[in-house]
Amino acid sequence: MSMSSPAAKLSTFALVMLIIGAVDNIRNLPAAALFGSTLIFFFIFSAIVFLIPSALVSAELASSWTDKGGICYWVKLAFGDRCAFMAIWLQWIANLVWFPTILSFLAGVIAYLINPDLVHSKTYLISIILSIFWSLTLLNLKGIHVSAKFVAFCTITGMAVPMAMIIGLAIAWVLLGHPLQVSFTASSLWPSFSHIDSWVSLTAIMTAFAGMELSAVHVKEINNPQKTFPRALYISVWLILLTMILGSLAIAIVLPKDQINLVNGVMQAFTSFFAAYHISWLMPLITVMVLLGTFGSIISWVISPAKGLLQAAQLGFLPEFFQRVNKHGVAANLLITQAVIVSFICLAFLLMPSIGGSYWLLTALNIQLYMIMYVMMFIAALYLRYKHKDIQRSFAIPGGKAGMWIACILGLIGCAITLIVGFVPPAGLDVGSIFSYELIFISGIIVTVAPTLFFYIYQKKTSNIVIADTDLFESC
Repeated sequence: MSMSSPAAKLSTFALVMLIIGAVDNIRNLPAAALFGSTLIFFFIFSAIVFLIPSALVSAELASSWTDKGGICYWVKLAFGDRCAFMAIWLQWIANLVWFPTILSFLAGVIAYLINPDLVHSKTYLISIILSIFWSLTLLNLKGIHVSAKFVAFCTITGMAVPMAMIIGLAIAWVLLGHPLQVSFTASSLWPSFSHIDSWVSLTAIMTAFAGMELSAVHVKEINNPQKTFPRALYISVWLILLTMILGSLAIAIVLPKDQINLVNGVMQAFTSFFAAYHISWLMPLITVMVLLGTFGSIISWVISPAKGLLQAAQLGFLPEFFQRVNKHGVAANLLITQAVIVSFICLAFLLMPSIGGSYWLLTALNIQLYMIMYVMMFIAALYLRYKHKDIQRSFAIPGGKAGMWIACILGLIGCAITLIVGFVPPAGLDVGSIFSYELIFISGIIVTVAPTLFFYIYQKKTSNIVIADTDLFESC
């Protein structure tokens, strides 16, 4: 997605909106709210071992190579084409797993305009998910372009305003003395470290924090990137951390834990707040606003992940079939294939005994794939600090090499913990037997990662095609 015209440059404000729009999402609040007041600890812990390290590393890498940017370019610089392809693949396939979760959230919001009970129907959810995704895919085949102004409008109207409203309503709820569904005593704020279930919340929180590096692909469109990018990341980190903690607590204080629905928990909270304040007439308005914000985040992501994979196809990692573009310059075959894969992924809603279980399974699978990509990013950052030690770095992580090591080790610790706890579903969520959940989950990881082996073999067989190194991953 092009965020500006060639003559325009992204300001700090525009970049902050881009980062927040990609990372901060109101749909992530219900999953975090499941863990009550302990979510405060886990959000702060996650910020220390993941959000801040990923932001610092992204800022240094993006401000060091301002001609190109993005995870695949950084990994290519460090470890070559094949590792870069793996990074692209992980980012692409993780987004495909993400689509059903964001679309199910959208379906849950739409249900509030029709019949809230529909959110419990798997047939309804799958029908809405497939209808919306295939419609957006067909639209993008015509080269649909979303301008930066529209993205900013959706971010402010459909994310920032509802987020501010739910936080404001929660603050008023506390001040007016309404009963709280969570307590804020010292014992309740501190989680129990003896049970791995206490750490499962990291999966939801890491999902909410993933994506800080995405804006780096626009480094050439940023005004004075050496200063603007780090400044925008600094502002974004604090805004994301603050809004995610307060927004999740807003749901946790008004809804009992066993009543929080992962798909439509946000709308449940708004319904409870509006009923208590006798302003239920605002429900249709807030529903439309949340719909708008969700549509704004989905439209560009339908085509954006495929663009990175198109470069891999043109480099010989994928058959020529996937390289073909239509008259609008869109990789039509790749886009249709993407829609087919998303359709199959949606079957997870049929495999699990509950919609909440399906939602969690896809959320956990999404973050597992993303965490593997982040492991590659942190290791690449360390390697590049030594491999290109003489390059001018307009922004460097404070503390020199020691600072880089600390940031990357913290990031790797966060990734390792998330990868481990990702195999454990939250207590109280109907996912069927643990054996069946683990079998489906592990199978999902294998099925999504295994194709890279075949593409490596295919690329090796077609390696007689000469590709200029300077053209590698031009759009990453």
